Amino acid sequence: MYSSSASNMKVTTTMSFDGFRIKEYKGIVRGLIVRSPTIAQGFLGGLKSIIGGQIGAYAEMCEQGREQSFDLLIEHARSMGANAVIGLRYDTSDVGVQIGATEILCYGTAVVIETQNPV
Repeated sequence: MYSSSASNMKVTTTMSFDGFRIKEYKGIVRGLIVRSPTIAQGFLGGLKSIIGGQIGAYAEMCEQGREQSFDLLIEHARSMGANAVIGLRYDTSDVGVQIGATEILCYGTAVVIETQNPV
């Protein structure tokens, strides 16, 4: 389970939280961003692709995109009145091959959870 410190939003890739019960399902939430490399990232990535190996400039761009799409997902969930997201997933696709743009989608189900009462 991941808990975003900025929002107190609990997030998990699973469909439940240990010690909590889902009180209400709010619906699907998503965060979508389209990124393309900066000039520096494109230049460094192009050089690195010639010699092979990890392309750090592109990895940095992808990580920034994932973080931004996650933040948008949290905002969406909060706007729906949720305090948690279950089933978190990421999906990516190329949308502008000529310019190297990548779509990064973060999605899940917004829920309201509460502490489970011991039986």
